[in-house]
Amino acid sequence: MAHPETLPVVVIIGRPNVGKSTLFNQITGQRRAIVGDEPGITRDRISGEAEYLGRRFELIDTGGIIPDDDQIIPAGILRQARVALDSAAHIIFVIDGRTEITAADRDLAQLLRKLGKPVSLAVNKIDAAVRQHLVHEFHSLGIGDLFAVSAEHRLGIAELLDHVTSGFRRETGEEQAKPQRPTIKVAIIGRPNVGKSTLLNALVGSERTLVSPIAGTTRDAVDQKVERPEADYIFVDTAGIRRKGKTHLMAEKLSVVMARRHIRLANVVLVVLDASEGLVGLDATIAGYAEQEGRAIILCVNKWDATREKDRKAFTSQIRDQLKFLDWAPVAMISALTGAGVPKLFPILFSAYEAASRRVTTGELNRFVETLHFETDLKIRYITQPGIRPPTFVLFTGKGERPLHFSAGRFLVNQLRKKFGFHATPIVIKTKR
Repeated sequence: MAHPETLPVVVIIGRPNVGKSTLFNQITGQRRAIVGDEPGITRDRISGEAEYLGRRFELIDTGGIIPDDDQIIPAGILRQARVALDSAAHIIFVIDGRTEITAADRDLAQLLRKLGKPVSLAVNKIDAAVRQHLVHEFHSLGIGDLFAVSAEHRLGIAELLDHVTSGFRRETGEEQAKPQRPTIKVAIIGRPNVGKSTLLNALVGSERTLVSPIAGTTRDAVDQKVERPEADYIFVDTAGIRRKGKTHLMAEKLSVVMARRHIRLANVVLVVLDASEGLVGLDATIAGYAEQEGRAIILCVNKWDATREKDRKAFTSQIRDQLKFLDWAPVAMISALTGAGVPKLFPILFSAYEAASRRVTTGELNRFVETLHFETDLKIRYITQPGIRPPTFVLFTGKGERPLHFSAGRFLVNQLRKKFGFHATPIVIKTKR
């Protein structure tokens, strides 16, 4: 497998809020780190590996690099994106097709033309034929290769990628057949003092010879990489970012901020609970964030060696009772201190990642839906799966249909889990008429 360094680089650039992140997600098939309003969380660039028709490349999203729409861009603003642009084999300049061309757009187009690199103009948010006529005015930016796309609805992306990757090397069938080891990012989250750092050390320590620290992944912590036959695991380390909280409240607030930050960077989340203390409200809050972000989740009960057998059973039923919204998340009993149960976490992590990444063909889905009998007279005309991590399904119902009833949605989700093995991951259902 080629390392990303040897892959051609494609850079997405444009003003804020034109849909760069959505385009990035659609091309790489993964949800990128979503930037929150917590200071210091934004990264300048987010990159991921992508593949189109056997052509592999690295995709970089430079973030929104222009402060205000009406400001003329000083060339200095491009500095943070310059490193990416210098290494680019192709640049995708994204613009919002529903808004007027701004001075900032013109300046950016001019700067990109001066680079002498291949540039494609992706006119985004063109999601209906009636909007197609809006595209022509964008020719005035002087970029010859222009594509009307809707990143949100996956329209026009194939044509764009056909053009962007046309000169890239296509891997032979043999190379493609080689199974590629996934890299799975794992966040260990939980309230203070439940044993997160001890668990991290136990997970990494059990594979001591294969650990390599990755600098710069988070500003002041070092993420730990563990290589195993099935995958590379990167544990997003929260340890280096602890600030001394003046009060218990401060520590709690910080644990929530850090949890949210690390959830965004992860594929799978280990929610650490303390068996000796029982479940508390903050546990549910933190686990809830992981579910809202659509991450695969494993509930990790630490310190169970300090509790009696009957208390363990009681604790498991307490989890199921109080975290009903996570009835699909596996529960693993471990002791981070003694290492008991820790090696078994790796197969659980891998299987959770696989389930969250599973794609079902449209044909299979529609055959499956035909076999279902809903209690209501719901008629699903068509179902498709546009996204993974989390698995996302879009249902098309008849024009006069009422919105999907909660119980029908839950029934459908449960049947999807049973039939296609979507355990350990939330499932998103959207309906369109």
